[in-house]
Amino acid sequence: MAPARAVQISIDEELLARIDEDPEARLHGRSAFVRSALRRYLQAKERARIDDALRAAYGGRADEALADIEPLIESQAWPEE
Repeated sequence: MAPARAVQISIDEELLARIDEDPEARLHGRSAFVRSALRRYLQAKERARIDDALRAAYGGRADEALADIEPLIESQAWPEE
């Protein structure tokens, strides 16, 4: 993993309070919590992009094809970035 770089972001008070209440944030700190959340978000976006590409490739049978390969996709280890 590349060295961390400090960046400044703005977070509203309500969201910051929710982060601070989370056990993961308390255990590992805010920065680790935010990094983890961003990784999961980006992985979910990539997964959605792949799903959309499959739907486009398989036309009307996309959901059927996706159901066929769902166990395969779920069993894969996604790299930590």
